[in-house]
Amino acid sequence: MAEPRSTAETEQSGASPGPGASRGLSPKSIVIWSLVAIVGAVGWAVLALSRGEEVSAAWMLAAALGSYAIGYRFYSKFIANRVLKVDRTRATPAERLDDGVDFHPTDRRVLFGHHFAAVAGAGPLVGPVLAAQMGYLPGTIWIVAGVIFAGAVQDMVVLFFSTRRNGRSLGQIARDEIGPVGGAAALIAVFAIMIILLAVLALVIVNALAESPWGVFSIGMTIPIALFMGLYLRILRPGRVSEVSLIGVALLLLAIVAGGWVAESSWASTFTLEPGTLVIWMVVYGFLASVLPVWLLLAPRDYLSTFMKIGTVTLLAVGVLIALPNLKMDGITEFASSGTGPVFAGSLFPFVFITIACGALSGFHALISSGTTPKMIQKETQIRTIGYGSMLVESFVAIMALIAACIIEPGLYFAVNSPMGVVGDTVQAASTAVGNLGFSITPEQLAQAAKDVEEQSLLHRTGGAPTFALGMAEIFSAAFGGAAMKAFWYHFAIMFEALFILTTLDAGTRVGRFMLQDMLGNVYKPFKNVSWKPGVWIASAIVVLAWGYFLWVGVHDPLGGINQLFPLFGIANQLLAAVALAVCTTLLIKSGRLKWAWVTGVPLLWDVAVTLTASWQKIFSADPRVGFFTQRAEYQDALDKGLPSFKLAKNREQMETIVTNSTVDGVLSVLFAVLIVVVLFESGRACVKAIRHPETIKVSETPYVESKFVAPASLIATKEEKAELVAAGVGPEGGARKTEERV
Repeated sequence: MAEPRSTAETEQSGASPGPGASRGLSPKSIVIWSLVAIVGAVGWAVLALSRGEEVSAAWMLAAALGSYAIGYRFYSKFIANRVLKVDRTRATPAERLDDGVDFHPTDRRVLFGHHFAAVAGAGPLVGPVLAAQMGYLPGTIWIVAGVIFAGAVQDMVVLFFSTRRNGRSLGQIARDEIGPVGGAAALIAVFAIMIILLAVLALVIVNALAESPWGVFSIGMTIPIALFMGLYLRILRPGRVSEVSLIGVALLLLAIVAGGWVAESSWASTFTLEPGTLVIWMVVYGFLASVLPVWLLLAPRDYLSTFMKIGTVTLLAVGVLIALPNLKMDGITEFASSGTGPVFAGSLFPFVFITIACGALSGFHALISSGTTPKMIQKETQIRTIGYGSMLVESFVAIMALIAACIIEPGLYFAVNSPMGVVGDTVQAASTAVGNLGFSITPEQLAQAAKDVEEQSLLHRTGGAPTFALGMAEIFSAAFGGAAMKAFWYHFAIMFEALFILTTLDAGTRVGRFMLQDMLGNVYKPFKNVSWKPGVWIASAIVVLAWGYFLWVGVHDPLGGINQLFPLFGIANQLLAAVALAVCTTLLIKSGRLKWAWVTGVPLLWDVAVTLTASWQKIFSADPRVGFFTQRAEYQDALDKGLPSFKLAKNREQMETIVTNSTVDGVLSVLFAVLIVVVLFESGRACVKAIRHPETIKVSETPYVESKFVAPASLIATKEEKAELVAAGVGPEGGARKTEERV
């Protein structure tokens, strides 16, 4: 083992990414990247300059993909090599603390799948669909620019600093680096927000899977398939990632097809579950996923799910290029300025940036980047691929969701996404209501749209998921299967969305356990050891019971629990991002990187402006459609007057529920905002102190230990990396091994 190096020595080493790192662009590369930039620029020009005419969705793909490629190739590399100075010679926590449970060096391809599956949940599917009411242009700009300069940067930088601190959680890093007051506020805020986020994610899953035997069977089968893959890689055929991938994908496709057979068989009733039953099973699954070794269930299941997620979204992009559907929604609608949209109330600023969270910038990602992933990563040089790269893929999912929402007729979009109080419960009423909004659709068209996907009705199917499924079915049926396949693709999309979200729930539960153990460890030290069995079981039980309680209440809410929890989801998620970016900025300054503090500092200032503005409006707005407390007062006044119903509430029980929900939303909004302000203030103090008195600053980074692992930095090993692997006695496929083992 090498002698430990100080933080200053580590920074001065400026360790290079290693074999395969480019040393400038060749003429061929200059030509290629110039063409990529031109394609992206033309795409943006068409989207921005088109007025009063339909635009092909292919231009949105061109703008997004061109921008992603430039951002990853140049900006992420600049951050990794110049700002963070990732060190390929430095051992990661997975190598030093390998315990086979939480700390486990994981092949970067499997870990990429786990990380992407863990961070890509409901947000990139639902948020862009809801924000489409303001037009396709604002959402597209925020999704692409937000991920390149904020979201992917946050994910990568948090992953780096957590890896340098034995995989410590975001809240605990804040406590160590910002101070006891700001750290305590961060710990409370992060954990409370985490529980709300998990409850919302779980509620979306329950709504998608309830009464769906196809979805329940197919998703349930991913668990035994993942267990088999974990045992295969660990015991039967260690390191054979490509081999087990083919087997896993084949079994997954079989499970999806078999789900359709089960739905048509006598077994359908067995897999047709009530919402309350699904809650119990999800709590049980969340607990098991949190306590079982990460290599046995969590990592292989997320890796398996990634094939379906990325495969489906890629196929959707191919479908867009084949079918070339036009964007039916305007670039910018009148709701962007009026703030009177039927899908959600509020103007473009700040609510587009709150509604579209995951896919552009998501605080939840920081919990994964400081939770499971830093305990599994093999080399620091993989941080760029896993942290920045996986976030770009999620952003692409958000772009596809926005395309799916904008290619269907606006009249159908608003009939599906508006609440029953706006569009009514009949196709005739919905047609009239949509006409009043400035769009047109006939009752016959609404009825036919439902018939095409074998649904009784598509009216007021709020939440975004049904709209994404409609758009996806439209693209796939046009590109691959014809109108006769539209119903199949619609139900496939519903099941796909449920699977998409569930992988976030299990990883989030494990991260919640890490966070709680960190917090409890400040009182009782054995909890600090994340592998201590009593601590693992106790903390896991507390976490699943906490989000399980909110989920149970939401499922049994007469108006649907999404009304209680979803308004908090976007604000809480972005406030969490403010904590993450504040911690990152503080660490950059404290570790001697003051000149690079703008990398996270600028996104932090933007996020703070957005989230605190949204919080202020939600707390103090006099518009009952926006302000929680104003809404509460309005419904409470109706109750006091003895009214039998009021607005969206059809009876007094629903009126009382709205009063309770509005109160909870308002109080939690105040709590979250106050905690975040405390964190920002304490973070600012720590930064000022570090700038004025750098000689007094100490960071909690673990000492340097030389790595004995050989592993590629990217998903595909370069020629130089393959040569290094062969020289170390490792096969050229790129699996990491300790050099002294000489496999």
